[in-house]
Amino acid sequence: MSERRKDLDTPATAGAVSDFLRQVAATPRAAPGGARGRLIFALDATASREPTWDQATHIQSNMFLETRDLGGLEIQLCFYRGFQEFESSDWYRDSDALLKRMNRVFCAAGLTQIARVLEHAIDEATKGKVNALVFVGDCMEENRERLADLAGQLGLLGVPVFVFQEGRDPTAEPCLRDIARLSGGAWCPFDANSPHLLRGLLSAVAVYAAGGRKALERYGKTRGGAILKLTHQIARKGD
Repeated sequence: MSERRKDLDTPATAGAVSDFLRQVAATPRAAPGGARGRLIFALDATASREPTWDQATHIQSNMFLETRDLGGLEIQLCFYRGFQEFESSDWYRDSDALLKRMNRVFCAAGLTQIARVLEHAIDEATKGKVNALVFVGDCMEENRERLADLAGQLGLLGVPVFVFQEGRDPTAEPCLRDIARLSGGAWCPFDANSPHLLRGLLSAVAVYAAGGRKALERYGKTRGGAILKLTHQIARKGD
């Protein structure tokens, strides 16, 4: 079985997921209590991700549902594909509108444009508060130092990047880990065979963006299963 197809329940990957949630819980959140959280949801829409694109369009709806009682969440969709094509949406407050937007997107062959994602997030953060950036991708074909610099700028702006890497491409992984670390976020691998766990982790970030660490702990208790086991390992801290 290839590295890309490993199940997320293996000890090595389960440990990475646990570390990811622990880092989510430890990430400072500066938004005032009760404010609507803002999260940028960025996706690699190049050809290599086409098999899992339909999963992503459905998974994002959970991010809204899990945050309704926390004051809600605004999500902005970003994606890149093809030859230098990069798009960002309006800020959405309901899953149906975002789902319709995502359903109009198709994957196209091209090189990665992670730098444009990070530059866009920096620009958005200078206009108003952005609580987190989620990036879902599988490879990296750019200058690592440039990406590290941009990630550091996001860290200074208080925008943690939560990186979900599909598969374990050995060239991409060190760079994607750096982006998460330098921005103050977290990195976690996932496998296309385990969309339920990716759904839970993305929802955990959304809950964090809307309600902070205490809300994340409550989320783990209500969801149960693997998410509950992992959130139990998070040290209890006040916001």
